[in-house]
Amino acid sequence: MSGPGKKVVDVAFKASKNIDWEGMAKLLVSDEARKEFATLRRTFDEVNSTLQTKFSQEPEPINWEYNRKGIGSRLVDMYKEAYESVEIPKFVDTVTPQYKPKFDALLVELKEAEEKSLKESERLEKEIAEVQELKQKISTMTADEYFEKHPELKKKFDDEIRNDYWGY
Repeated sequence: MSGPGKKVVDVAFKASKNIDWEGMAKLLVSDEARKEFATLRRTFDEVNSTLQTKFSQEPEPINWEYNRKGIGSRLVDMYKEAYESVEIPKFVDTVTPQYKPKFDALLVELKEAEEKSLKESERLEKEIAEVQELKQKISTMTADEYFEKHPELKKKFDDEIRNDYWGY
């Protein structure tokens, strides 16, 4: 086989070798996700198998001379002429150029979201550490020590006391 069909088969074969099915399966937590994943894997294997067997084989050449002897040369010549005049159009990919810029833009957006998420995770980890520390010290901490870490609360309480607002 040669041409675009061979390329599709080669790409599919290489893609199947690079997929970490076991690694992906470890990430699944629900039974429904595992079922869907098993269906996806089975379907992928079936399509890949079909590509490997059905589309990777060269068609057998037609033995025109044998057919001329059995059927007749005039009819065989007519079929041969029709067969040779058939032109299979070449596949022209018009979709990829349209969606490639959109995909690249989504990748950039994904990287930005990933960076933002990592920064937020870092901030939350620090906040968790502070809360854990506060939890450890809360039973022995004085109000002055607490207000030292949270001056905005001290200001709020001082303003309430100054304005004679006691929450009623």
